[in-house]
This record gives sequence, structure tokens and C-alpha cells, in this order.
Amino acid sequence: MIILDQPPPLYIFLPTHQHNHSFFISSKPLSGLANLLLLSLSLNLCIIFTNPQEIMLSAKVTCNSHGQDSSYFLGWEEYEKNPYDEVKNPNGIIQMGLAENQLSFDLLESWLENNPQPAAFKKHNDQSIFKELALFQDYHGLPAFKNALVNFMSEIRGNTVSFDPNSLVLTAGATSANETLMFCLANPGDAFLLPTPYYPGFDRDLKWRTGAEIVPIHCSSINGFRITKSALEESYKQAEKQNLKVKGVLVTNPSNPLGTSLSLHELDLLVNFISLKNIHLISDEIYSGTVFSSPCFTSIMEVLKNRNLMNTEISKRVHIVYSLSKDLGLPGFRIGAIYSNDELVVSAATKMSSFGLVSSQTQYLLSEILSDKKFTKTYLSENRRRLKERHEMMVKGLQKCGIRCLQSNAGLFCWVDMRDLLSSNTFEGEIELWKKIVYEVGLNISPGSSCHCSEPGWFRVCFANMSEETLVLAMQRVKSFVDSMVKKSIQSLHQQLLSRNSRRSKSLPKWVFELSFHQREVAADER
Repeated sequence: MIILDQPPPLYIFLPTHQHNHSFFISSKPLSGLANLLLLSLSLNLCIIFTNPQEIMLSAKVTCNSHGQDSSYFLGWEEYEKNPYDEVKNPNGIIQMGLAENQLSFDLLESWLENNPQPAAFKKHNDQSIFKELALFQDYHGLPAFKNALVNFMSEIRGNTVSFDPNSLVLTAGATSANETLMFCLANPGDAFLLPTPYYPGFDRDLKWRTGAEIVPIHCSSINGFRITKSALEESYKQAEKQNLKVKGVLVTNPSNPLGTSLSLHELDLLVNFISLKNIHLISDEIYSGTVFSSPCFTSIMEVLKNRNLMNTEISKRVHIVYSLSKDLGLPGFRIGAIYSNDELVVSAATKMSSFGLVSSQTQYLLSEILSDKKFTKTYLSENRRRLKERHEMMVKGLQKCGIRCLQSNAGLFCWVDMRDLLSSNTFEGEIELWKKIVYEVGLNISPGSSCHCSEPGWFRVCFANMSEETLVLAMQRVKSFVDSMVKKSIQSLHQQLLSRNSRRSKSLPKWVFELSFHQREVAADER
């Protein structure tokens, strides 16, 4: 093997059939690179161009499997360089790529004003518990918080199902929960099937550190991107063709980025499928409290209950991920959870949670908030009303621009159909349009290709992370952009017609012009 520490990194692997040859060449400038390559061919060597520092680092550090180069994250980077501000930077980029719920902060702040003791780490009798919270806590979590959280999860689901706090594992957000489940359920190289389009961050959360693989379940706009039996089977076959062992299916319900809740038919399909294949099902339900219109949300736990599958082997292979980042709008608090009926999974995940704990102070504060049933009832109802209102505002604003959205009933975003604006029906055309929207229009939105959508021209556009005034401005920018595109298209078409008529005129015989001239003379005499 020859190791060349000259940039740029380049890897050439050649089979070695005879003895292993190993050489080290220093960092002095190389000459005769072509001769060196020919020499390597004759000796069956492996040539590696690398950076000297990389030799000292792990493969995890030097690989590029994090997914940070996705257009989903690149849009964020452009926004951070030029963020919109009503006063300081009115022409900046408006962030519409962040699924954050900022519509109901006033409700939380009002609760804190009326209940100052928890935020000051005091009990209702004003006795301080700061020392108690500041000292060491094990990774099982505060019982009061776990009880309050499972009760809140039941309330969101209309109390149709109940959750056992002993089956709950606390994690530092849903990102940590999903990765922990991957570590528990899959070995490096094993695969999970995910319906497309899916949340771009899953490429990082599920794969980067675990070594697991994702195989897409391709869904189509023909049926509103619904999961079908044939799509599930085809995805499973594709995994087998790649020699991947399928360990499960992961779905988001409601869907990110579609903003739709899974139908009972789809949920039944999934349960039947994992039962037949003897694999796991992860239901990421972090948007369950954002369902603002019919059909109502149905949890996978409700399906198991109604089919009398609770406390069966199938139920042990069904796991739920939850978080307060979306429903309560608290992503910065890093509150996530895994719910599983498998005691081994709960035990292992609890041990792994020590690498990403939720602070005792956070648990205490949230246990007080969630235990106030009058508040949680009011919050969930009002938050849904505000989400519905904002969603309708977005949809109507885009309709005025001639742009349609997938019909949805949940989430903090719309799945927007911009296929008519593409210069070509390709993913290259999609990225071209996306760049125009980011740099010319000044909106950061997420292209469908970053969500692994199989059809170009779809975009995820968020609406709950900004003020109403900012959303109005965003819609005005879209309207101006579409109007300018229509104007350019009309001008281009007009030029094409003129050019075509000009070419046609030049190609006509001389007698046609003479006849035309004669006809005009006759017409003049008749007048």
C-alpha cells in the first residue's frame, strides 16, 4: 500500500493478488504522478491520497455520512448568513425551513407568570428544592415527570389508550430517541424501511453513528403519498436485493413533511406487514398534538388495543417516539421519550439514555406544567385552533399565486406543489427553482429531494415559526416571483411566435406575396 499525504484526498483501490507491498512517501512535492500510478498497476498496489491529520482520526470523523451537505441543511446555512429582520434586515431571507411551533408561547408564559414557584425551583409552600434538583439523579428520570408525561400523551389521544410510565425512557429530544432505538433494534448494516418523503434529519439520526441503512418505501402523489401494500413489499424486495437484513419500518404519524395523519387502513397495513415479516415498527408521533382538523389522530397503540394485540409478541415489536418539541413548542428543552412494551428494549434504552439525559430542573418544571389539567386542556385546544388558522392562511396565500398544497390536517408545514414552476421535470430543475427561491425571493424552504421524494417539484414550507406579518410578507414575495415568471414566460412565448412567423414568411414563395398584394388592391377598389 502507498500512502500519499498530498491533498486533495483521492482513493484508488487495486486488488492485491500476490505479496502485500507497503510504502510510505513523505509530504515532499511529488513528481511523475502518472509514472507512480503505472507502477502501482504493475505491482497491484493500493494508493491512498490523504491528509496526515486524518491518519490520527477515526473513520467516523473523516467520513461524510452525516448528511450535512443536504439542501435541507444548506438552506439553513444561507438563512444564517442573511436572516430576515423586520427592522435591521427587511430584505433578508425568511426562515420557512424550520418546523418550530411559536404560535402559543404566550399561553406558556402566562402559566409561568401565574405559577412562579416551579420556575424558581420552589414547592407551592415556597420551600426551595434547588439542592434536591441540583444533586445527582439517575437515568430513570423523575417519577412525577414520567407520570405527567404519559398522562399528557393519553390526553392528546383522547384518553383512548393509556401508557405505563415504567415502559417510558426519557431522552434528550426525539433525535436521541430515534437513534437509541436504532442501537437497540439494528446492527450495523441492518435496514429500516421508511415511506417517502421523509424528514431529512433521519439520514443523520438513524444512520450516522449506528451504521444502520435506510431503504425507501416509495409513495406517490397519485394517492396523496399514502402507504400501500405493494409499496411495502417492493421496498422489502429492494432491501433483499441489496443483501440488507430488514429489521423494521419507521413512520412519522402525523407525517413530516406531508402534514397528514396516517389512516386506519395504513396503520392496519403496517401491523399486518411487521407481523408477516417478523420485524419491528417505530411510530414517531411527535406531531400527534398538532392535528387541527379531521381526520383525527389515531395512535399505533390504539390500533393494537382495538385488535386485541396488547401484551402479545407483536406489541413487543411496536415502539413509539414522542417529544414536547412540536406539541408544546419546546425544542430547546430537549425532552424526548421512547415508549416500548419490550422490557429488554426499555432496559437497554434506559442505560443508553445516560449519554443524553434530560436535566432534573427541566423535568421538575415540566411536571408541574403538565400536571395542571386545566392548562393542558386549554393549551391543546387553543394551539390546534391557531395552527388551523395559520395553515389556512398559508394555503390561501399560495392559492392566490396559483400554487396548490397537498390536503393536510396536521403539522407545522405544508407540502407544496411547485411542479408547474420547474424549468424541467427533473430534480436538477427542482434545485434550480429552490436556489431562485432562496437567493432571489429570500425564502428558505426545503426541496422535496432533500426529503427523498420520488417526484421533483414538491417543497416543504413551514408556517408556525414566524409572526403573521412575516408570513404575509413571505406570500407577497412568492406572488411577485410567480408573476415575474409568468411575465417572462409570456414574453418568451411571444418571441418564439414572432420568430416562427418570421421564418415562415421568409420560406413562402414569391407568388404568395404577389397574390396577397393583389387581394389588398381588389379589396381597396371594392371599398
